[in-house]
Amino acid sequence: METPVLNEHNKQEYPPMHTAEHVLNATMVKMYGCPRSRNAHIERKKSKCDYELPRALREEEIAAIERSVNEVLAADLPVSIGFMPREEAASIVDLSKLPDDASATLRIVRIGDYDACACIGAHVQHTAQVGRFKIISHDYDNGRLRLRFKLEDCPWQEDI
Repeated sequence: METPVLNEHNKQEYPPMHTAEHVLNATMVKMYGCPRSRNAHIERKKSKCDYELPRALREEEIAAIERSVNEVLAADLPVSIGFMPREEAASIVDLSKLPDDASATLRIVRIGDYDACACIGAHVQHTAQVGRFKIISHDYDNGRLRLRFKLEDCPWQEDI
């Protein structure tokens, strides 16, 4: 098979946090039927994602999101990468955030059967490498829920 040509990537993510973002996005879609995060800032120490929701969430709902993400991470799901034509990918992933100049072949990142997303970023090999997901704060303003989070006890080690 010919090696696909992908768009250049302009940043280097911290793989555990980037993988946690994928799990959080899938969790929000499954629990609240909202789109994946429309605005995210993913960093090693702490990160944030914004979700379009019609109402603020109660504290018990925030706790349930955190619990659900941690259950997925603890399940030690494999993180795999595959390639497919954009037309085929459109049947399994949301392509609304793709840039206009996105490649005809897309890189699809799967987290077990829990999530599939077009992504060119760095990820861990399985979810147990992420550690524990912790929502450190949240706020709601005019249809936008912002979740700020960090990782604790992350066992992932960069290849040396």
